[in-house]
Amino acid sequence: MTIYFYHTRDQYACFSNFSPHGFILDDLYWSTSEHYFQAQKFIDTHHLEAIRLVKTPRDAAKMGRQRTRPLRSDWEKVKDDIMRKAVLCKFSTHIDIKEILLSTGDEEIVENSPIDFYWGCGSDGSGKNMLGQILMEVREIIRLN
Repeated sequence: MTIYFYHTRDQYACFSNFSPHGFILDDLYWSTSEHYFQAQKFIDTHHLEAIRLVKTPRDAAKMGRQRTRPLRSDWEKVKDDIMRKAVLCKFSTHIDIKEILLSTGDEEIVENSPIDFYWGCGSDGSGKNMLGQILMEVREIIRLN
């Protein structure tokens, strides 16, 4: 049975980058994995801290997508590793959601986003589902540790 998630009110809401599961990474506290991910687009700039401190993950996402900010030149090369690092830290920090992730066994995990064909499956299911792929990788890493 494939496990789908998207909204923060769904059964597997903790799989969303918008879920309220903060963590410490790179010696800073991040309210959500979305805050961390979006801020990493602007490493070594004041934009990182501005995004880190914004109130909601929705605001962090909006700020991270503003192309008036100086996107790091290697972003396309590093974005998957940054997401993996954030997701691993989030699930390693919170035992309750780590157990939820492990409880999925070997089931496929899919971000059921109708608009995102990279991180999610897209409206027609043809997307890359990279967030789902990373969640399954993190599940295996946690399982082996």
